[in-house]
Amino acid sequence: MMGDLTLVQLFVVILVPLVLAVTVHEVAHCWMAKLFGDNTAEQQGRYTLNPLMHIDLLGTIVVPGILLYFTGFIIGWAKPVPIDSRNFKKPKEAMMLVALAGPFSNILMAFGWAFLGRFAVEISQIEFVADPLNLWSRAGIHFNLILALINLLPIPPLDGSRVISGLLPDYWAWRYNQLERFGLIIMVILLLTGMLNILFDYPIYYLEQWFVGLAGR
Repeated sequence: MMGDLTLVQLFVVILVPLVLAVTVHEVAHCWMAKLFGDNTAEQQGRYTLNPLMHIDLLGTIVVPGILLYFTGFIIGWAKPVPIDSRNFKKPKEAMMLVALAGPFSNILMAFGWAFLGRFAVEISQIEFVADPLNLWSRAGIHFNLILALINLLPIPPLDGSRVISGLLPDYWAWRYNQLERFGLIIMVILLLTGMLNILFDYPIYYLEQWFVGLAGR
């Protein structure tokens, strides 16, 4: 079905779920940080669903779009969420949960897109409404699963690394976090060598099929 779309239609199908996936992911970090007592993100206007406050043109749109077209994978970034761990009573535990909030929100969104797909199936006789909803459902499931799984990789500054850092003794956590300057390079190497495909092709495929099954398709 995607192959029948014009370039403009394909752009809209990709853009809407992708922007939502990134935006809600970032807001989830802000919400969890606020829950633990840090209002830094809210004070800087980041505790909002307005995508313009989170999107980095190069990292959120251009780079992911190019990589998606050529490789089928998304590597990108939004504007970093400002968090001051000094406001947390238990910084390590709080930072771990703040980090996990992002990928967890993507999993929840995958469920949401699946239920939208089920609704599309129920109104399938109204093709001009059902067809776009079906496309958005598939794209939303796909993008959110990719973002959730990739962000759980233990490579600084990805969310998974914040969990590992929280489990390590302070000195080793500090040494581990020094890898952050090389994080993007490591991810590009994994992508170009095909390691990302080896790691994620089957998990994403089977998870996507499961979520599509929830949609009744």
